[in-house]
Amino acid sequence: MIPDNLLRPTTPRPHRLGALAEAFPIDPVGGGGAGWADVVVRGVTADNRQVAGGELFAAHTGAHVHGARFAGAAARAGAAAVLTDPAGAALLETAAPLGVPVLVTEDVTALLGELAAELYGHPGRALATFAVTGTNGKTTTAFMLDHALRALGRTTGLIGTVEVRVAGRAVPATLTTPQPAELQAMLAAMVEAGASDLVMEVSSHALALGRVEPLVYEVAGFTNLTPDHLDFHGDMESYFQAKAALFAPARSRRGVVLVDDAWGRRLADQVARQGGHAATLATRAGTDADWRVTESSAGAEGTALTLTHRDGRALRTRTALPGEFNLANAALAAVMVLESGVEPAVLEAALAATGGLSPQVPGRMEQLSARPRVVVDFAHNADALAQALAALRPGTAGRLRVLFGAAGNRDRAKRPEMGRLAVLGADDVVVTDDDPHDEPAAQIRAEVLAGATPPVPDTTVREIALREEAIRTVVLEAADDDTVLVAGRGHETVQEIAGVAHHLDDREEVRAALALRTGGQTR
Repeated sequence: MIPDNLLRPTTPRPHRLGALAEAFPIDPVGGGGAGWADVVVRGVTADNRQVAGGELFAAHTGAHVHGARFAGAAARAGAAAVLTDPAGAALLETAAPLGVPVLVTEDVTALLGELAAELYGHPGRALATFAVTGTNGKTTTAFMLDHALRALGRTTGLIGTVEVRVAGRAVPATLTTPQPAELQAMLAAMVEAGASDLVMEVSSHALALGRVEPLVYEVAGFTNLTPDHLDFHGDMESYFQAKAALFAPARSRRGVVLVDDAWGRRLADQVARQGGHAATLATRAGTDADWRVTESSAGAEGTALTLTHRDGRALRTRTALPGEFNLANAALAAVMVLESGVEPAVLEAALAATGGLSPQVPGRMEQLSARPRVVVDFAHNADALAQALAALRPGTAGRLRVLFGAAGNRDRAKRPEMGRLAVLGADDVVVTDDDPHDEPAAQIRAEVLAGATPPVPDTTVREIALREEAIRTVVLEAADDDTVLVAGRGHETVQEIAGVAHHLDDREEVRAALALRTGGQTR
């Protein structure tokens, strides 16, 4: 049984420190002391709070302090040894003796993924591995891909923004892509639980920081690229190259690239120049690609679509998730499965038996009420917000209302653009707080509102600082034929303000407001 708090294998293989030192550039500090080489470790972690006993504690430079400062706590919790870098070793020289061997390597973070894979028996090699990257759509595509694989009878593991799922057991996720040691432990837990396939969201941060080393994915998929995370990457070129790294031959064997935008077309060209293989996919008419959506029709039960390869192979399926972007997500998920070697007729039959590509994705176009229609979505950048509004407009008989904000300590350039697109796409706009983090919340709202100039007199724009109040106000004001989009946070349940974490779940707040409308009965 996998422990409730840690996704790790229950029976990890023991490894002698001496054997690890022979296989990796690791040396004992000060000779290591008598018997150091025979000390056994059963796993590795870079978080002293996750030490369960017998692990190698990896102490490397962190965002604020060096991990070596927590080596004592790790040893007291049961760590069998400590691995650090020269800076960490210098810190430990002046600290109280740990009572466990200390080893040093030049760069702990560069070594950690490969070392963890070795300690956990290279679990990625025992799984058919799928990776999804891009700005928007990663989570929904990953859930659709997981749904398709399970429809084929596979036992899957899922790692993403919303949750980590191991053979049907789910726990909340902390990062879109886990840290290297945590990732390898998760994969080992999946293999131990009988998983055959792995579906992962892979973020640009993870690719830039080497978190997925040394995994080589069977199939990697690309959704799109729009401005986001520029506070980390600096510019769109760096952001693009971080994503493109997933499609290098050393990182994935095959790729599927959605070429509806210029970034996708550029990525496909770059993969070909580097000697990789990427099948192209287009959902828009007139775009040449290996796979194309040749037919699509939207109805009350969702969108039916036909995917056709240039060689004549075809697959028909459907998705109940609204919007052109979800059609693209569904197409990408299906083609990734097909490019892994599954025949179209086999996948078509499996999906037909499960209602198509229509998984429940927490916080992604999640409808909580029909009259008024209230939808919670993670749309937290300009392009995602515009697409969500465009998807909801056709089914809105009354007014389309949206409330959203922007996160602090993130890319400030997107804030006025989100305001501009909100007033173009909605009839009523409420700007509220998202996660201010360490920035003044009022300043963030002002930067969003700076772009929110109503295009027509009938469009309203308001500022309601407290998010709970904003949700309650908009839901109570909405007429039965209106649509309310609560955007930006999706599945998230914690709002950070000035370093303090507050519980806040948009879905809970929506349900409470709906109950007020109906005397305790939501619809």
